[in-house]
Amino acid sequence: MPEYKGDITLSSSVRDLDTSIAWFEDKLGFEVLFRVDEAGWAEMSTPTPGVSIGLGVNQEVDGSGGTTPVFGVNDIVAAKAELEGKGVTFDGDIVEIPGLVKLATFFDPDGNSYMFAQSLANP
Repeated sequence: MPEYKGDITLSSSVRDLDTSIAWFEDKLGFEVLFRVDEAGWAEMSTPTPGVSIGLGVNQEVDGSGGTTPVFGVNDIVAAKAELEGKGVTFDGDIVEIPGLVKLATFFDPDGNSYMFAQSLANP
């Protein structure tokens, strides 16, 4: 099995980071954990330890909603290989945002997306 870190990020596509961050702060009382404007990404706290809300800028948001659970793993290459060996379909190769994170998107039998994420930040 993949070696999970014990954290989950629920990733949602948003049109505007500032607007979305303000909504989560004002309406839910969440706080910004970190923000990377060049990557179009921010993560918000939740009241559940180890669970955060990720906000990723995507101009193609159609308003129909949808969230992608992102599972933190220690070794994304090994985790991806493990699932591929079990017939899980991935959306291409591992994507790296240098100095920040490596990501791999995969799908369940109904086409719902999930991701693995390996942090590249210092522990």
